[in-house]
Amino acid sequence: MIKVGIIGGAGYTAGELLRLLINHPEVKIQFVNSTSNAGNLITDVHGGLIGETDLRFTEALPFEEIDVLFSCLGHGDTAKFLEEHNVPSTLKMIDFTMDHRLKREGNDFVYGLPELNREAIKKATRVANPGCFATAIQLALLPLAAAGILTNEVHINAITGSTGAGQKPTSTSHFSWRNDNISIYKAFTHQHLAEIKQSLVQLQKDFDVDLNFIPVRGNFARGIFASVYTDCNLSLEEAQKLYNDFYADAAFTFVTEKNLDLKQVVNTNKVILQLQKHGNKLLIISVIDNLLKGASGQAVQNMNLLFGLDEHTGLRLKPAAF
Repeated sequence: MIKVGIIGGAGYTAGELLRLLINHPEVKIQFVNSTSNAGNLITDVHGGLIGETDLRFTEALPFEEIDVLFSCLGHGDTAKFLEEHNVPSTLKMIDFTMDHRLKREGNDFVYGLPELNREAIKKATRVANPGCFATAIQLALLPLAAAGILTNEVHINAITGSTGAGQKPTSTSHFSWRNDNISIYKAFTHQHLAEIKQSLVQLQKDFDVDLNFIPVRGNFARGIFASVYTDCNLSLEEAQKLYNDFYADAAFTFVTEKNLDLKQVVNTNKVILQLQKHGNKLLIISVIDNLLKGASGQAVQNMNLLFGLDEHTGLRLKPAAF
């Protein structure tokens, strides 16, 4: 059994992670750390787990009892945690924050996008889990970069559910504001752009074009619907072959000719892509569940790779019937 510890256990991504790990056939959860909830039942915070666990939050950090540590802390807090605690260098770790996604001197985390870095993840000790927008957008563009043909400006419009803002209430996640409403935020400056560009350069060394990204807050709880387009000389049939070939061995990424909607992926670890050709423009539509393939599901997928398990283990989830 893989013995697991979780830090930052009270947020949305931690709740989804717990839901997956409680039902994972190869996992035993040793501790869930939360200083603000220490002593409370997990189900006091994550009510959807009532009847599934009697675990309690703890302040303790018994690293010697676990094989892998998941960090569901806020952005910036994993780096601080590693500075303040003596985490064994041999302990496997999966970090949900953006603290270790970008390559720099002294950063030994592997970027955890399996469709890009599967073999490196298998050999890693520490993995930086990708961002949710970054996952949806990268998977829309990686085949073009791998073919060296991503040479024109890219335009991206992507709408995300309110859970993408985290569990802490804000003025833009309050129900009375978010319901029946949409708004743009961080236009052209979103923090996920850096990791997207890093991955595209990994496949296409001369990649140096603008990514024009307009993020949108949606009036629904979970999911990302991304529309990505760029000039491309490929025919639709050539583009579909390129994408199908690139993702032939991907565990959760699928290309379809059918129109897409969020309900096809919500509550799953899937990414579904649809391609359309309009004149010289290639439109790629990418849909994911931001809490699963965009966060906790991808983290479990990475854990499976770290420990030599089939990527699907514990992730055979099904979308709602309607």
